[in-house]
Amino acid sequence: MAAGLLFGIGLGSFVDGIVLHQLLQWHHMLSDVAGYPVTTVAGLEVNTLADGFFHALAWVCVVAGMVVTLASWRQGRLAPGRRFHGGLLLVGWGGFDLVEGIVDHHLLGVHHVRDDLGAPLSWDIGFLLFGALLVVVGAALHRSGRGALDGFSEPSA
Repeated sequence: MAAGLLFGIGLGSFVDGIVLHQLLQWHHMLSDVAGYPVTTVAGLEVNTLADGFFHALAWVCVVAGMVVTLASWRQGRLAPGRRFHGGLLLVGWGGFDLVEGIVDHHLLGVHHVRDDLGAPLSWDIGFLLFGALLVVVGAALHRSGRGALDGFSEPSA
């Protein structure tokens, strides 16, 4: 179970960082912190560095998921079914969204989903609802895949 959750946390973090931070440029890790405005070169440098640390942490989560997966296979455990593993991946992604949204957007206020808007609360709430939806759908998918190999087989030695 740990592998699916770690993959979900890491891949969900990558989606957030790549899509929202880089492609759409809606926010950066510290874009609402006083002294680090994205409208100055110095502020953008600090935010880009913080985004880099965020991506490094996402990478560590994905690598940890790989390590757990390989360790399980080496112990002769069967690979989980697609629904079992995919459900956990969605739970991990949604859990990341919920924690990141509550901590960064609401408690710490270091950024919002849309920092380029005057009233970003609706986007922050939408982000939390999306995370909750991923957790609910992922949990249902995971439960439906318990015990079933779902197209996977025992690893070869």
